[in-house]
Amino acid sequence: MKNKLIYGGFFLLLCTTISLQSKAQLIVSGQLRTRSEFRDGYGAPLPKGADPASFTSQRTRLIFGYNMYRLKFGLTLQDVRVWGQDVSTINRTTTANNNGLQLHEAWAEILLTDTTLKNAALSLKFGRQELVYDDQRLLGNLDWLQQGRSHDAAVLKFETDSWKFHLAGAYNQNQENSSGSIYNSTPPGNYTASTNGGVMYKSMQFLYVGKKLNNGSASFLFFTDQFSKPDTSLAKPYQTGVWARATTGLYLNDTLAKKLAVTASAYYQFGKTPFGQDISAMLLSGSIQYIINKKFCVAPGIDYTTGGTTGTTTNTFDPLYGTPHKFWGNMDYFYAASGFGKGGLVDYYFKTKYKAASGKFWATADIHQFSSAAKVGNYGTKDFGQELDLVASYSLTKAIAFEGGYSHFWNTALLTTPTVKNVPNAKSDANWGYLMLIIKPSFFK
Repeated sequence: MKNKLIYGGFFLLLCTTISLQSKAQLIVSGQLRTRSEFRDGYGAPLPKGADPASFTSQRTRLIFGYNMYRLKFGLTLQDVRVWGQDVSTINRTTTANNNGLQLHEAWAEILLTDTTLKNAALSLKFGRQELVYDDQRLLGNLDWLQQGRSHDAAVLKFETDSWKFHLAGAYNQNQENSSGSIYNSTPPGNYTASTNGGVMYKSMQFLYVGKKLNNGSASFLFFTDQFSKPDTSLAKPYQTGVWARATTGLYLNDTLAKKLAVTASAYYQFGKTPFGQDISAMLLSGSIQYIINKKFCVAPGIDYTTGGTTGTTTNTFDPLYGTPHKFWGNMDYFYAASGFGKGGLVDYYFKTKYKAASGKFWATADIHQFSSAAKVGNYGTKDFGQELDLVASYSLTKAIAFEGGYSHFWNTALLTTPTVKNVPNAKSDANWGYLMLIIKPSFFK
């Protein structure tokens, strides 16, 4: 009798599971990404006599996705570490500097309109999530960084076949307070929030409007973020109230002819910096992609971000919460972990890409010429130097890929001055290389 009850219960559970699967979908996948790096001037030139660094970092992710009637649910657990940070016999609490176990994403998306409405949908996505828009210049998941980037936010979406309207908001606190709402934007051990070493916002809101074109897309973004006011008297860390900053502009990606495409963007930033200074700054970008044949294409372009000051107003543009590794050189000298002053940036680049007919192999070769947008002190030049980036990737299967890269930076004396990188007695060039193994298994669908 007991065995019959057990088998009956198992059969009932199986029937229930099959019934649920007919109406819902569960996807379980993972990622294991190891990256071994050789750093001889990554982020900034090294002083003469300094030894290069080498290490292996690893990101491990377990990804759950569940779709059912009028509901989507996503969960991404990740562990980020450097090989050897935990000795083999001790399971200790990982330090903040070494990252460790994190909740990268945990969100739900509710479909507010009926599913019978085929050409338009109103939904609400809330929780910890990645914000990825357009080419990720201002809003991206920063996937190159092993930790990545995600936000605690709510996004209201209205989408049709050709239009997207997204309205989002976030409100951050360090803990469950009994009174007050001061937010410490730089708690110890945290990676810098914005792409230029800035502080984390206390709150933010944005409106995104996207339009699908026949052979591309166009969009409008209005993004505003607010920051707790530091107390300059040092009587306490923060004052009441916030400084508010706004960034707005347009993005275009379109195919002009069969083998010719263009990407362009223009953004204006105004309001107050996180430290209360008036800001008036711009970002302008343009690139042309030309397909020589089915395997090879080239893309010359220019990026320009303003810098310097006009009176008491700063003209230094901050590219918010994007993916700088994708744009301003693989060695991350600009708008990444290492600051470079307030002079802005001019980047003339020429990018090439080869992709094999099989699709399993691709390689890129890029060259950048970097300069300061504004005059730096009394120096007679604005030249920062040149960077060469080489990357190649091979996919063994859909779940296994190998990637490697090498970069070389020829820096000028201006780049290492106290007002830019501040590296006394610096080497005249820098090297960086990496080997990466990417495994993305699909466990269940």
